[in-house]
Amino acid sequence: LSSQESPREDPWEWWNRLRTLFGNERKLCVALVLTESLPSSSVLDRWFGEPIKAVVVPTDVFTANRRGFPVLKRSHQEFLKRFLKLEVQLILTGTCRVDTGIQSYYQYLDHLYQSRPPPTGMDSFAKGYNDYLQNPLQPLMDNLDSHTYEIFEKDPLKYQEYEQAIRLALLDKVNEQLKDEKEIVVMVVGAGRGPLVRATLSAASNAGRLVKVYAIEKNPGAVVTLRNLQMDEWGPKVTIVSCDMREWNFSEKADILVSELLGSFGDNELSPECLDGAQNFLKDDGISIPSSYSSYIAPVLAPKLHASIEECRDKDKGFYLAHYETPYVVRLWNANPVSSTQTCFTFHHPNNDSPINNERYVCLKFNAGTIPTMIHGFAGYFDTILYKDVKLSIVPETHSKGMISWFPIFFPLKEPVFVKANETIEFHMWRLNNGKRVWYEWSLTKPVTTSIHNPRGRSYWIGL
Repeated sequence: LSSQESPREDPWEWWNRLRTLFGNERKLCVALVLTESLPSSSVLDRWFGEPIKAVVVPTDVFTANRRGFPVLKRSHQEFLKRFLKLEVQLILTGTCRVDTGIQSYYQYLDHLYQSRPPPTGMDSFAKGYNDYLQNPLQPLMDNLDSHTYEIFEKDPLKYQEYEQAIRLALLDKVNEQLKDEKEIVVMVVGAGRGPLVRATLSAASNAGRLVKVYAIEKNPGAVVTLRNLQMDEWGPKVTIVSCDMREWNFSEKADILVSELLGSFGDNELSPECLDGAQNFLKDDGISIPSSYSSYIAPVLAPKLHASIEECRDKDKGFYLAHYETPYVVRLWNANPVSSTQTCFTFHHPNNDSPINNERYVCLKFNAGTIPTMIHGFAGYFDTILYKDVKLSIVPETHSKGMISWFPIFFPLKEPVFVKANETIEFHMWRLNNGKRVWYEWSLTKPVTTSIHNPRGRSYWIGL
C-alpha cells in the first residue's frame, strides 16, 4: 500500500490480473504491506472488499513516543483496526528501531487488537453468519419452524416501532371523546407466534383505546402457540383464525391491518400479493401497517461471496449455472459497495390500482467512482414506512440503529465484470409473475452486456 504509485503501478490491478488468471480461486488471498503513507480512502475501501489474509507491518512505519515505545500514526491505527475486523493476521518485519526491544512492537500490536470497538448488537447477533450465503425464506410455501420465529422475535427495535405506528393509527381512528365507546378492529395477518398481537394490545393500552384483535395465521405450529397465548394471557379480546389470509371468509372488516411480511428486498416474501388479497377485509378508510416499502440496490465488489456460490450448486436443478441465478440472504462483511444505493421497486398499501399489477421493471445507472474496480453482484436492501413518520430501514445510508431482523440480499453475476474509473454501470431488473410464481430477472448493459439472469424463473422463484 502506498500513496506514491502511479495508475500503471496500482497494486490492486496486479492482484486483479492474477486472480482472474486463476479463475477467481477461493484459496487465493492477499497480503498487504503497510507503507509509511497510505493511499486514498477509496483505494482502502476497495481493498476492504478483497480476501485479505494478512497485513505485513514493517518496523520502519513506527515512530517512538516520548517514553521510547513504538507507536503508529492515527491513520495507520484506524487502518489496522478496520482490517482486524476481517480477522487478518499481522506480520511484523524489519529490525528493532527502539531501545525498548522487539517485544514492544508485539505488545503495541496486541494493544491495538484489544482496543478495537466492542461488537454491536448486530455483530453479536450475526456472529458466524458474516458472508454466509442463505436461501431466502418461502413463507407462503413453507411453514416456518420455532427457531426461525424465535430469531425474528429477538429484535429489540422492530416491535417497538410497530407498537408506535399502531398507537398513532389508533389515536387517528378514534378521538378522545369516543375512546370509551368505539371499538377498533385490528387484524394481524401472518401473526406468527404473536409478537404483533402483543404490540397491538400494548399500543391500545398506552393509547387508551378499545380494540378487537384478529390474529390470522396459516402455520399450524404457530397457531398452537397463539391459542395457548389466547387462553393464558389475551382472553376474548383476541380471536385466532387458522387459515391463509387470502382465503379467509371474514365476518367484519378491519379498521387497521397489521403485517410483517417483508423480506430482505422488501417484496421478496410476497408481501404485495398477500396484502392485496388481505385488503378485501379492510374498510374503505382503513389503515395498513406498513403503508409502503421500497427496495434498493447497489453494485458490490465481493469476490469472497462470489467464490462461495460454487458451493451452493444444486444438482437437482436443470440449469448448470442455476446457483449463479439465485439471490442469497447474507450479511455482507468482506465486501465493498462500488456505488451508493438507488431505489428499485416501491409498493403502497392499501393498493387501490385497478387492475392491480405487481410486476415491475427498472433501469438504474450507477457511477463507478474514481478508481477501477470489479462487480461481482448487486446488494439489495429495503426500507418501509409503517405509518406516518415511523420507519424501518436496512439501507446502509439510513439503517435503523439497533435493528437485527434482516440481512441484505445478494444478486450475483455469473461472471465478475471489470469497471474502469468513472464508467457508467447500467443495471436492469424485472419482477415478474405468472399467477403461480413470482421471480426476479436481472442483467447489465454497461460497461458490458450480460445475459439475462434467471429468465422465466428457471433457477429461482417464490411460490404463490
